[in-house]
Amino acid sequence: MRVFLAVVAGYLIFALSAVLLFQLSRVEPHSPAAVGFEAFTIVYGLVFATLGGFVAGRIARRGDLHCGIALALVIAFGAIISMTARPGAGALWTQTAALLLFAPASVAGDWIRRRKRGAI
Repeated sequence: MRVFLAVVAGYLIFALSAVLLFQLSRVEPHSPAAVGFEAFTIVYGLVFATLGGFVAGRIARRGDLHCGIALALVIAFGAIISMTARPGAGALWTQTAALLLFAPASVAGDWIRRRKRGAI
């Protein structure tokens, strides 16, 4: 149960930060955006995906990377569902970034947590 809640917490950190960014910026996440905003969003997403993986691993108190991997799968699954639910409609830059960058960043966050703990 602790692992499940840890992954949910990690995902909420990632997803709510994204919702907040797009709400405050008033940019539609599935439409083209200025290159500068896309770059900022990618860095922002990397930070929060990494933080989500770190927190998930910390909450679960595991010595392995299972929480980071589970969070990566949830992020990747969400991106794939979003891509297939709207075929041909809108830009796919946010989903592509989630699939290729944010999902692996969540594993990196759990790895950083594990390394800080000295479990390597």
